[in-house]
Amino acid sequence: MSGYDAGPVALVRSALVGAGLPDTVRTFAAGVPTALAAAEALGCDVAAITNSLVFELDGRPLLILASGAARVDTKLVSGQLGHGRIRRASPDFVLEHTGQQVGGVAPVGHPAPIKTLLDSSLQAHEVLWAGAGDHNSMFSITYQQLLRMTAARELSVR
Repeated sequence: MSGYDAGPVALVRSALVGAGLPDTVRTFAAGVPTALAAAEALGCDVAAITNSLVFELDGRPLLILASGAARVDTKLVSGQLGHGRIRRASPDFVLEHTGQQVGGVAPVGHPAPIKTLLDSSLQAHEVLWAGAGDHNSMFSITYQQLLRMTAARELSVR
């Protein structure tokens, strides 16, 4: 069975274990499709929720891992990157490049590597929670583990 056929949550679990991290995926029957819903289900600050937001930059995917309390300033990010116009990707574009649907996108477990930026404000939290590939699953990770695992570039996104 190819990894892609295993389902998005299984791919996230595999990515965690493959990076030498524990499988911390938790599944919630009621679903956690938003940062606020996830924070309520987990009993944590919404700022510790790591939203995996897919944008389109020059026709390619750009994954921004942003605090659930932040609104990404695409002009600021574009200026720091030094090129291109960043725009929100369509649900079909997101699914094509991540294998995951909007509202459940994880920072890992994609069919191919995606250029990733990590919101530097997230380092204020001891434990982060990120989507685990569907609307019902989240996993915990530290900022440094997430940075290493995604090979992200740290950036202020707001």
